[in-house]
Amino acid sequence: MFKKILIANRGEIACRVIKTARKMGIATVAVYSDADRNALHVKMADEAVHIGPAPANQSYIVIDRIMEAIRHTGAEAVHPGYGFLSENMKFAQALEAAGIAFIGPPATAIEAMGDKITSKKLAAEAGVSTVPGYMGLIADADEAVRISAEIGYPVMIKASAGGGGKGMRIAWNDDEAREGFQSSKNEAASSFGDDRIFIEKFVTQPRHIEIQVLADSHGNTVYLHERECSIQRRNQKVIEEAPSPFLDEATRKAMGEQACALARAVGYTSAGTVEFIVDGNRSFYFLEMNTRLQVEHPVTELITGVDLVEQMIRVAAGEALPFTQADLKINGWAMESRLYAEDPYRNFLPSIGRLTRYRPPEEVATRAHVVRNDTGVYEGGEISMYYDPMIAKLCTWAPDRGAAIEAMRVALDSFEVEGIGHNLPFLSAVMDHPRFVSGDITTAFIAEEYPEGFQGAVLPDALLRRVAAAAVAMHRVAEIRRARISGRMGNHERHVGADWVVTLQDQEFVVSVAADKAGATIRFADGLVHRVESDWTPGQPLARLAVDGDPLVIKVGKVPSGFRMRLRGADLTVRVRSPRAAELARLMPEKLPPDTSKFLLCPMPGLVVKINVAAGDEVQEGQPLATVEAMKMENILRAERRGIVKAINAAAGASLKVDDVIMEFE
Repeated sequence: MFKKILIANRGEIACRVIKTARKMGIATVAVYSDADRNALHVKMADEAVHIGPAPANQSYIVIDRIMEAIRHTGAEAVHPGYGFLSENMKFAQALEAAGIAFIGPPATAIEAMGDKITSKKLAAEAGVSTVPGYMGLIADADEAVRISAEIGYPVMIKASAGGGGKGMRIAWNDDEAREGFQSSKNEAASSFGDDRIFIEKFVTQPRHIEIQVLADSHGNTVYLHERECSIQRRNQKVIEEAPSPFLDEATRKAMGEQACALARAVGYTSAGTVEFIVDGNRSFYFLEMNTRLQVEHPVTELITGVDLVEQMIRVAAGEALPFTQADLKINGWAMESRLYAEDPYRNFLPSIGRLTRYRPPEEVATRAHVVRNDTGVYEGGEISMYYDPMIAKLCTWAPDRGAAIEAMRVALDSFEVEGIGHNLPFLSAVMDHPRFVSGDITTAFIAEEYPEGFQGAVLPDALLRRVAAAAVAMHRVAEIRRARISGRMGNHERHVGADWVVTLQDQEFVVSVAADKAGATIRFADGLVHRVESDWTPGQPLARLAVDGDPLVIKVGKVPSGFRMRLRGADLTVRVRSPRAAELARLMPEKLPPDTSKFLLCPMPGLVVKINVAAGDEVQEGQPLATVEAMKMENILRAERRGIVKAINAAAGASLKVDDVIMEFE
C-alpha cells in the first residue's frame, strides 16, 4: 500500500480524499494556489505545496507544477478528484512515465470515453443501448419518413451543423417528419450554409440516471447501483439521490450489466460512472462515461456501505475488489443537496465574499438516519471568484425515501450560512415540492416548476400555523426576559399578556397562550391548538422546537415587534403584537421599496469586462448592456425594456459590489 499520496485538487473533494487516506494510515500532500493558502484542505493535509497564482490555468491544471510537487514530496500516487486534471489523458500519461500511480483509470480508457463519437461507437459495440438514429446522408423527405418510422416516433430531426435550436424539429408522425425534414433543411442551409440533416429518437419525459461502476486489474467489474440526477439547472446537477425512485429491478440490472460491459470493453479500472437518459417507459440510452469519481458519489456510499475513494486507492495499488456483485445490496435511501455560493433570488448569479457564519448541521450516523456534510470551507474563510461555487454537499440517509427527505429538510433548515448569497432556500423548497416528494421528476423539473426563477417558497397553511405558534411561544420567552432585565416588581410573568396577534405571509392569526414549565399551548381563534416546546433563548440564531411533538427548525433574527424567520425555502417577517398594537399597525401606511427601474445595478460582486452602450444610446429589450465577470464566468446584463441611456457610471476594469449602479436611464 502507498505511504504517501498527493491530491491534485482543492476544496471539498480534496478534504474528502484526505479523510479516507487518514483512515487508511496514508500520509497526504495538498497543493494550493495563492487564493487557497489558508484553505481547509491545506490545513488538513500532512504536507502542502504552493503551485502558483489563483487562476486554475496557472496552478491546478498546470501538469508541470503538479509533477514538480510530486517530485518534491516523494508522493507515490496521485488522486485527481474531479474536474481539473481528473480526465486529462496527458496527465495520466505523465504520471505513468514518471512511475507514479494514478488513482484513476488507464489513459487509454480516458481517451476512448473522452470523445463523444468514439464513446458511443464503443458503447454500441459493447451491447450498450444507445439513442437510435441515422447519421448518414438523407436524400429527401420520403427517405426521412422511412427512417423515422424505422427508428420509431417521436423523432428529433436535426441539422448536422446546427446549434441554438436552429434546424431542429420534433416529429410525432409521418406528416410531421416530412414537413420537419424540409423545414430543418431550409433553416440549416440559410443559417449554417450546410443543409445536412440527421434523425434520432426523441426521448420523452427524460430522467438522468447514472450507474456507478468499480473495476480492478484482476478482471473484476461490478456496479454499485444507480443515482438519480434529474434535478438540474442549466445542465448542472443540484440534487441527487440513490437509488432512483423510478427504476424497477429489471431495468436496474440491465443498466448495471451494460455499464459493466462498457467498462470491460475499454479495459477500465478504478471508479467510473456510466450516464444514461431514461424515458417514461424505462427505456434507457447511453449518454457518456465519466472516467473519474463523481461529485455525487456519497449517496452511493451511503446505500452500499462502500468507501469509493478507499477502493480507488486499493485498486491503484494493485489489490483486487473485496466483494462481488452479489454482495452489493441496496440499503435504505440517500439524498444529496449541493450547496452553492449563488443567489437564487438573482437568477442564481454567483456570490463571493467571506463566510461570516458557517455552521453545518451536526454529522450523525445511527441505524435510523445519517447526516453527512462534505465541505472544503470554514467560518471566516473566503469564497473565491476563481473556482467552482460549491460550498458543501449535504447528504442524508434513512431506511426509506420519505424519511431521507424529511431528514434533509431538517438538516437544510439547521444549516447556517451568512455573509454570501447561497441556494439553501431553493434546496429546501425543492424538498417540499409535491412533484419531488412523489418522485415524478424529469430533467425539465426546475424549468417547468420555476419558469420565472425562484422567488422564495410560500408555506402551506398547516405549516404556517406551526410557525405562527412557534413565533408566539418564542416572543413570550423574549418578553419574560425583558421583564426580568427591566427589574419590574412582582411576578414577572404577570407582565406578559396571554393574547397576541401574529402576522406573517399576508395572513393574520389571533391567538392566546397558556404557558407552563415544559412549554406553551397556543390556541387559535378558530379553535386550532398547537403545543410548542423548546429550549430556545433570545439571541440564538437557530431555534430547535417541537410543535405537537414534530421537529421544527427555524433560523431566527430579531426585527421590531417580532422575528425574521427562515425555513423550508421561505424568508418570513413575523410580527407578534398585542391586540391594541395590531389594531394600530393596520392603520400604518405600507412602506414601498425604492424604484430602481431606471438603473442597471450590478447583480453580484465582480469585474466589469465590457460596457456595450454609451450615454444617449437608445436600447431595445434584450439588448446587451454590460458584461460582468465573477467566478471566471462572464454574465451578460441585458435591457429589460426599451429606453435611452442617461449616464454610464462604471467603466471596463472596474470592480463592483452588489447593487452598484452601472448605468442610468432616462
